Amino acid sequence: MQQVTDWLESRSRLAPEKVALVEVSTGIRLTYQQFHKRVSRLAGYLQRSGLGKGDRIALLAPNSISYMDLLFAAGRIGAVFVPLNYRFAISELAYVLADCTPKVLVYNESYSRSVEELNEQAQIPLVISETAYRSAISESEELTAAAKVDLEDPWAIIYTGGTTGHPKGVVLSHRAIVWNAINTVVSWGITANDITPVYLPMFHTGGLNALATPVLYAGGTVVIGKDFEPSSIVEILQRENCTIALFVPTMYHMLIQTPEFAKTSFSAMHTFLSGGAPCPYTIYETMWAKGLNFKEGYGMTEAGPNNFYIHPQDARRKIGSVGVPMFHNTIRIVDDNGCDVKPGEVGEIWISGPHLFSEYWNKPEATAEAFEDGWLRTGDLGRRDEEGYHYIAGRKKDMIITGGENVYPLEVEHVLEAHPNITEVAVVGLPDPKWGEAVTAVVVPTADRNLTEEELKSFCSGKIAGYKIPKKFVFVEELPKTSVGKIDKKRISDNLVQIRKTNAGA
Repeated sequence: MQQVTDWLESRSRLAPEKVALVEVSTGIRLTYQQFHKRVSRLAGYLQRSGLGKGDRIALLAPNSISYMDLLFAAGRIGAVFVPLNYRFAISELAYVLADCTPKVLVYNESYSRSVEELNEQAQIPLVISETAYRSAISESEELTAAAKVDLEDPWAIIYTGGTTGHPKGVVLSHRAIVWNAINTVVSWGITANDITPVYLPMFHTGGLNALATPVLYAGGTVVIGKDFEPSSIVEILQRENCTIALFVPTMYHMLIQTPEFAKTSFSAMHTFLSGGAPCPYTIYETMWAKGLNFKEGYGMTEAGPNNFYIHPQDARRKIGSVGVPMFHNTIRIVDDNGCDVKPGEVGEIWISGPHLFSEYWNKPEATAEAFEDGWLRTGDLGRRDEEGYHYIAGRKKDMIITGGENVYPLEVEHVLEAHPNITEVAVVGLPDPKWGEAVTAVVVPTADRNLTEEELKSFCSGKIAGYKIPKKFVFVEELPKTSVGKIDKKRISDNLVQIRKTNAGA
């Protein structure tokens, strides 16, 4: 058994006065020494409250320092941190609590009513508000002896969005979280000089692990924000001298439309990253027009989440590429038989490395289905070019087969996103008696614009093959999103099928 090194303690010795965390909503700033002592007091409080190795600690709160407090305190006593998706419905949260059976639930006071209702069902031994726990740790004694924790022991359980059924709890061991941090620091060149804002929800791997834990591992600073307000974000990035930022495409779309973005140079920022969903090329072009380094990444809760690296200059010559595999992981692109495909061919992305998750909590069958001879089967499609650079083609389940031809929705979406009067678009396949599936585009036009099917079909003509051009266009005011801000294609498809059935029966 390989014991875990307390790397927060190590960092507090190496750079005690360096600022580790900033909480935008309260103005709290913690040095590594202060953060370490705070975590040690919280760990002591939790241990004296009866928590120990393997016990789950749940948190229901908007982004705050509490996420880092509880993650690292859980690690000190061998407990398991479970951040709850505050966008879940009560029924979904009830399912998660019944599944992970936490021994303690920490909650933000804004969720008091929900917690009261949930606890009637879950009967959690210790329920405490954020305010109360912060007060308690200020008076608590530090942990005297940390638990003996093995690298394979679980450190966090992150629940997925549940678009295909109940949410699944992705178990991340100490090994997975530490190796994601190491891999990201080494491959991306993260240093103690880096300062990153976190506005992605921290109940999600993008907010918790994409940049926050790697930057802390390197000795940098994490600026935690609660609400993404595009106009104020610019001021925060400037004030805190942020150097590397990760947002999802929806956030970038809002950001680039603000007057503040247009008049700001972002002199400290060396990299803007997009992740969580495919990024429209129009966003790339807007960022590059300002002379900003902008690139796209690929990740998933079960794998890190970080898996690729691309240099900003390579991102310009290979638009849309997520780059090459990071230092300590391996990528394969395979066909349906598990055989590697040739460069340029599309196949499923398989990943191996020390950053992979351990299991789906209480779901051994789903865990077994996710792996093939030690390789994680991602369910995502991609291709590799002759230089070894990778491109994401979309979810395997989203691929459309029309008239015997494969159509990858992302390719069609990128074409339509270039139309000046389209704000958002999602391409799905609908059952069709002639074609098997009909390529269908659901479009959000820009304000006060009336688009027609004929106009958009003409726009696509010559840019993609005829069979890829949508046979039907549906115009809507907005696209449904999942709890982590991704376009919810399952809901879109289900809604369109239901509308078709209703119309047929009318």
